[in-house]
Amino acid sequence: MKKEGEIEFIKDGKRVDGRRFDELRNIKIEVGVLKRADGSCYFELGDNKVLAAVYGPREMHPRHAQDAKMAVVKFRYNMAPFSVDDRKRPGPDRRSVEISKVSREALDPVILREYYPKAAIEVYVEILQSDAGTRTAGINAASVALADAGVPMRDLVSSVAVGKVGGEIVLDLNAVEDNYGEADMPIAMIARRNTITALQMDGNLTKDEFEKGLKLAMKACQQIYELQRAALIGRYNKDESAKSKDRGT
Repeated sequence: MKKEGEIEFIKDGKRVDGRRFDELRNIKIEVGVLKRADGSCYFELGDNKVLAAVYGPREMHPRHAQDAKMAVVKFRYNMAPFSVDDRKRPGPDRRSVEISKVSREALDPVILREYYPKAAIEVYVEILQSDAGTRTAGINAASVALADAGVPMRDLVSSVAVGKVGGEIVLDLNAVEDNYGEADMPIAMIARRNTITALQMDGNLTKDEFEKGLKLAMKACQQIYELQRAALIGRYNKDESAKSKDRGT
């Protein structure tokens, strides 16, 4: 029975937003949205709206920061001041720096950096609107933008969060669940191999709850991967169609 002042997360077997426990929010992916970037992606996850841009590979500056054996990947995650209800102070903060580091490390296993010694690959992720899960949305968008830029990669990285709310393990937490739930566990992985590239946890889960959440995340990352792949194929087919028209064929 819900106590006074408690938030009711589960009602009639459904979550506060009407989703099942294992259901993702709506996802929208657009590729190649920025002309001046080498690769770009607009990504929506529920009410999250994220823009990712990739520049490079190009010569690394300053030169003393170059790696003679492989490219250096720079990742910048930033929340726009208007992305949250209470206006955020502009500029990097401790959370943004931490998420930038974790996101770069999540993508690092798939980027073939050895192909571009002394070069830099710059990834920018801008959160235009936030509704929990921005780091996972940012990783998904960045992965697609890297592929759009033609950066050699072993595969795409897909990311989602699972958590515990109202005593239940649920997929892809929304803002209310994320802020007031019992646990939150963002995961990034190479979906086709079930290889985890990043995993964090805030809160406590039992071994059984952890395993249940991990299974939910793996299944969801497969779904996200298929959407990422379809968006990239759609972009490629659109470009090929435009080239054919230009040739008059």
